[in-house]
Amino acid sequence: MNQRAHITPCFRVELPEPLPVEAMMRGRAPQEVAELLPRLFNLCRHAQGAAARMALGLGAPDLAALAREIRAEHRLRLTLFLPRALGLTPLALPHDVPDRALFGGRSFPTSGAELTEFLESGQGLAPVLSALAARFAPGEGVAPGLPGVTADSALKASAQENSAAARHAGHAAMRHIEATYGRGPLWRIVGRMIDMEAAGRGILPAPRMIGPGTAMVPSARGVYTLLAEVDAGRVAALKRVTPTDHMLAPGGVLAQSLGSLGTAGHATAELLLAVLDPCVPLTLREVQDA
Repeated sequence: MNQRAHITPCFRVELPEPLPVEAMMRGRAPQEVAELLPRLFNLCRHAQGAAARMALGLGAPDLAALAREIRAEHRLRLTLFLPRALGLTPLALPHDVPDRALFGGRSFPTSGAELTEFLESGQGLAPVLSALAARFAPGEGVAPGLPGVTADSALKASAQENSAAARHAGHAAMRHIEATYGRGPLWRIVGRMIDMEAAGRGILPAPRMIGPGTAMVPSARGVYTLLAEVDAGRVAALKRVTPTDHMLAPGGVLAQSLGSLGTAGHATAELLLAVLDPCVPLTLREVQDA
């Protein structure tokens, strides 16, 4: 497979060649595009389908289905993939177990002091968070100072902070983590926990139109944006920008986070990648000194 690549101070990041989505959709009927687009990708299908339907003028999204998708993706990442990446036993929790169980039977901590108490409790996801905090020193794996994604910038695949964590940057526990560790792995994972609880309660940013034929929809990884143009009943143009596009942009979250690892080895970089959770498979290779 042809691959694109870019260099960080310590790692080479190899990316698969992207699907020619626009070429595949051009000339098709809007309804066909709205049905086909989510099937092309394994992740965030409801978000992509919702954006397509909105952008193509085919009706309002199913907000309940979108919230369920976001909550389910967060739970899978937090209880299965992240523990495995840390060498811990996954949390075998049935889907119908309330999110409160992951927080030790309480609501999510609302302050830095409550967060510290939770991390020391050994309950729910506390061992996972504690192990994650122990793997990265303050300032490691961080991406500070990036602008947040906006309606004006969403369609630009530039370096932007487009993540679930960014939705909750003003939360007291998140401000505490940012001040103590920086916008690194712990900040991102706690942000997903808060977002999971919010999705479970149906409290998410509303999908919206931000321009002609342009829809912005929340997803588990941030905000997904799609622009579609229709001419004579056929899709004439389509552009999609995902949270991963912003993450992988030069100087973006991935490059900054990897660049702040210092002399950390490949295992730490792979753990960081598991935290960042791009929606495309990446290969990390260490750059050897000349």
